[in-house]
Amino acid sequence: MSREPLIFEKSAPGKTAFKLPALDVPESPAGLNGLPLREEIAGFPQVSEIEVVRHFTRLSQTNFCIDTNFYPLGSCTMKYNPKINEKIAALNGFLASHPLAPAALVQGNLEVLKTLEDYLMEITGLDAFTLQPAAGAHGELTGMMLIRAYLSDRGEPRQVVLIPDSAHGTNPSSAHLCGYRVQEARSNESGTIDLAALESQMTEDVAALMITNPNTLGVFESDILRVAEIVHAKGGLVYMDGANMNALIGKFLPGDMGIDVLHLNLHKTFSTPHGSGGPGSGPVGVKSGLKPYLPVPVVEKTDGGWALDYDRPKSIGRVRSFHGNFLVMVKALAYILTLGAAGLKELAETAVLNANYIRKSLEGVYHLKYSSPTLHECVFSDKFQKEHGVQNIDIAKRLIDYGLHPPTMSFPLVVPGALMIEPTETESKRDLDEFIQAMKAIAREAAETPDIVKSAPHNSYVRRLDETAAARNPVLRWEEGE
Repeated sequence: MSREPLIFEKSAPGKTAFKLPALDVPESPAGLNGLPLREEIAGFPQVSEIEVVRHFTRLSQTNFCIDTNFYPLGSCTMKYNPKINEKIAALNGFLASHPLAPAALVQGNLEVLKTLEDYLMEITGLDAFTLQPAAGAHGELTGMMLIRAYLSDRGEPRQVVLIPDSAHGTNPSSAHLCGYRVQEARSNESGTIDLAALESQMTEDVAALMITNPNTLGVFESDILRVAEIVHAKGGLVYMDGANMNALIGKFLPGDMGIDVLHLNLHKTFSTPHGSGGPGSGPVGVKSGLKPYLPVPVVEKTDGGWALDYDRPKSIGRVRSFHGNFLVMVKALAYILTLGAAGLKELAETAVLNANYIRKSLEGVYHLKYSSPTLHECVFSDKFQKEHGVQNIDIAKRLIDYGLHPPTMSFPLVVPGALMIEPTETESKRDLDEFIQAMKAIAREAAETPDIVKSAPHNSYVRRLDETAAARNPVLRWEEGE
């Protein structure tokens, strides 16, 4: 595949994509309405319209996405996004509604928000939800803000948050931003929370335990009831990172596990576009004791219809403009209604089946540090391949040659050289077999011809980059002559 030139390389003096007629009014140097106009940008590319269109169209055709092939990023739940959800979100009543419109003019939209909240409560076993957070990490931050407000209101703000070594990487940042000190809660040989260690760490200065269940190893925290009991006995709260809810939906209720606060990822579990296809959404659910602290406004049913309630004196206030990423919520509700209760349960069962099919097929080919049963994802390591000088990054780059997206690399940190694989429920056995065969082929190459793997990718649009140099010395602006 030939390299697409930079838009700067296509530039030639005098080229333009359009030409405006001469002004028929006096020119104003101050610009429109007295506002200053931007000056010309030095070195800005000069190209024709067709050059612009072809350039960016060709670049778009180099993209890898869930619509083109298997995308097994562990913990990211890169499932297919049904197109019917996009059509529903594009209905004029949703798409053209203005966030500042009075409640009387957006009754249907408010009902959508409330209906989604009700379904999320039913799915999680929690008592109330806010839909404002814009993503998972934003949901974590909101959840910790709610915990701090709740404990401060009781006169005991506390200082410490416990976070397992198998938790998501954003958890410590969310706790720290809320003013807490973070202490690591270690895992046992099964990859779950060490109960004895937790009991010794759990003091009356601990505000909360932030737990991911299933954790980032894909292992279900089977002692979750005992974990919650230990935390609650000292007056702390249990926060659950719901990024891995894809394994539990329709099977377990976090509210029945002793969870006090939970965030969900609509762009993971409920199949709305992810990453650059976003935006995301990270609703937060709480038990009844934390309900007064939820962000405002809250959608409520009144005799006159749906209304926005701002009269919440204990609320932490807004955490997002307006009501969050509304069209993402429309897509998530459409997804829930399409599948129904039986479909949501089947979703989790199929996700777990797919992950375990991959795990069983690759056992012995790649190293598996933990023998505990896994749910929606499995975490191998590059231990066997390192004997031949091949690391997980080499395996990832070689997968690109096979037309497959690499799994999540080097996470969780409790597994050195990790290869974290999550197939989701949307992949067929044929897709899984293609991935398994590619992984087996790479393992053979690592043993027989390791240089091929270490120099991969060979067939991609861009060859292997110096990622360290790119991170430390990024080129953010084109300079003439480069």
